[in-house]
Amino acid sequence: MTDIKVVIQAGGRGTRLHPVTLETPKPLLTVKRRPILSHLLDFFISYGVEESYVVISHSHKEDFEWWKKRYRGELPKKTELVVEPEPLGTFGALKYIKHKLSDKFILSNGDELKRFDLKDFVKAHEENKDKPLATIALVRVENPSDYGVPVLSGNMVKEFLEKPKNPPSNFISSGLYILEPEVFNYADFSKGFLMIEKDIFPKLASMGKLAGYKAKNSAWYDCGTFPRWEKAIKEW
Repeated sequence: MTDIKVVIQAGGRGTRLHPVTLETPKPLLTVKRRPILSHLLDFFISYGVEESYVVISHSHKEDFEWWKKRYRGELPKKTELVVEPEPLGTFGALKYIKHKLSDKFILSNGDELKRFDLKDFVKAHEENKDKPLATIALVRVENPSDYGVPVLSGNMVKEFLEKPKNPPSNFISSGLYILEPEVFNYADFSKGFLMIEKDIFPKLASMGKLAGYKAKNSAWYDCGTFPRWEKAIKEW
């Protein structure tokens, strides 16, 4: 898997963790005294990933430059910081690097801890007879009504229910996707701000080109609120 590239979204404001994230960007908060972003890259490196792009906010550029220097020997061979001049959502900033993503690639949120069989995930995407342009890694949680829950038909995603009162399953998006470069054909970058969950995935789902992969033996922690961050610190 050394040829697959990874893009990590690390430019969010982390408003639910204010005032802490006014000083430190959420992906650089620590779990077991190691930045969440470093844990995430450890996961990808363990599967041979050698090239990564980290999308960051201009306001936290110095923080991430310090992080890159501090952990220089523990990152993929090529790790590039991609600076957003302004908030562009979970997909908008990819316009700066799409010319470097000419083959399938992985896109991940940068504020979650993840551990599962990445090789099996990529294999499931590649061998899916429906030839999806995107596959979402799904994880089982006890509180799916707190998240977006996919409606599946087989292994294809038909739609997403945002925080449903009666979720159809306990599987939610893990914030990690494998994408084909053709997804850029469905992005109107002239809008600037783009959310993959709202601007890309619904289009793909309507065309039968969005798949779901139920991760097996997974570990996943959302660190987006103080209770969830504390839980990750105690259990990771």
